[in-house]
Amino acid sequence: MGTAGAAVTPATVFVVDDHPVVRDGVTLLLRSDPCLSVVGAAESGRLAIERVAALAPDLILLDLRLPDMLAPEVVTELRRVHPDGKIVVFTAHGDHQGVLAALESGAHGCLLKDAAGAQLVTELRRVLRGERVVDPRILPDAGQRSDALARSGLTRREYEVLRLAAQGQTNPEIAESTGLARNTVKTYLQSALHKLGARNRVEAIGKASEAGLL
Repeated sequence: MGTAGAAVTPATVFVVDDHPVVRDGVTLLLRSDPCLSVVGAAESGRLAIERVAALAPDLILLDLRLPDMLAPEVVTELRRVHPDGKIVVFTAHGDHQGVLAALESGAHGCLLKDAAGAQLVTELRRVLRGERVVDPRILPDAGQRSDALARSGLTRREYEVLRLAAQGQTNPEIAESTGLARNTVKTYLQSALHKLGARNRVEAIGKASEAGLL
């Protein structure tokens, strides 16, 4: 017998956002598509990790800004507890440096919250097919910068500290911005200098800029 009329099993989706209106709205939108099935939601990173580990959804739609954890940390933990799940960062802040950090941590895409409903569904389907999808309004050079970062050998933290230094922040200011200890900031900067073959901060910033990192 043919299978042309057989029902297609919908892909399971888990929604993570600390705003109930957004969670409910996205859930309602995705449930209108027969190819997608929302199996759960969470309002925090820690709750998301716990529930995703239990539910193993095909795709996790993750808000960039959560009250308890940074998105890159959530992405890293989600990949650990559920390596096969696709992760798409969902944000209203297209120029936020956290977008790039989340992508570098293993997110499979990033979309803006003002995307039309039909467009959101289409892009999520692309991710489920194995594509990496980033809204072109979000960090247009994100792909090139990721490649440059990989070539440089810098870790995400080293890059983040160097980027803040390039903005003119002092070590104490960087420590305050990132929540790192001052000695840790100094260590990351020294490591970045070594990897870039730079003798000082100014030279490191220049070399990072030439390499397409800044």
